[in-house]
Amino acid sequence: MTAVLGVVLVAVALVAAVRSTWSPCGLSMLSTITPMAERAKGHRYGATCAWFVAGAVVGGLALGALGALGAVVVHALDPSTVAAASVALVAVAVALVSDRGLARVRVPVHFRQVNERWLDAYRPWVYGAGFGFQIGTGLATYITTAAVYLVVVLGALTGLPVVALAVGALFGLVRGLAVLLTRRVGSAESLLGFHRRFAGLLPAAERAVTVVLASAAAVLVVVAWPVSVAVVAAVVVATLVLRVALRGRCGVAPACPVGDAPGDRTADAPSVPVG
Repeated sequence: MTAVLGVVLVAVALVAAVRSTWSPCGLSMLSTITPMAERAKGHRYGATCAWFVAGAVVGGLALGALGALGAVVVHALDPSTVAAASVALVAVAVALVSDRGLARVRVPVHFRQVNERWLDAYRPWVYGAGFGFQIGTGLATYITTAAVYLVVVLGALTGLPVVALAVGALFGLVRGLAVLLTRRVGSAESLLGFHRRFAGLLPAAERAVTVVLASAAAVLVVVAWPVSVAVVAAVVVATLVLRVALRGRCGVAPACPVGDAPGDRTADAPSVPVG
């Protein structure tokens, strides 16, 4: 069971990290830390990126630490394979229902963004590592998918703190490396073109999350059989009840306003569609 959960956890962490790149903060980093922007400030692009990736990995370790704490508890409780798989199935189903809007509601998220004033107030290693850390945690800035929460839950259910920490670091690494996508951008026009092309890939990223979550649910149904039948039935019934109860009401999260709180504004990015 641990091996199955480990594979599911890695898959979920990867798609969660990739999908999160299309968050306002993720897009902002692709506009803010670029060769031309760093050169204009007299900074070395490669060095700033290195600090960003390092900060993101540390941020991912912080996310993994949450799962590791839960893993200590799960290890002590030593649940059966069916029990662990059933809890994992519920978590995956909730994430899937939330991301697809099937129940007209979503798991709680927040819309905080990084502070653009850091760019002028601090040295490149400070804003590079600082932005990277916030991005790498997955929970400190705008949350685009419930799969980020799922990384913590599944990490805990493995009962192995080391695994939870390692996968958290993987999540942070993927998020951090995304900053290199604009490494060949050399002008404002090419940056705008990049963002237009990148925005067009958002539907594919969303489908990837759906496919991974659905596949994970299918695997867990087999592992937790026959308890999984009752679990799936309960999730379906709850989803239908919520849809009926909230009929006519908007269950979609509002667009993220720039500067939700004083000092929490994203660096300006080109005007491109944001999911």
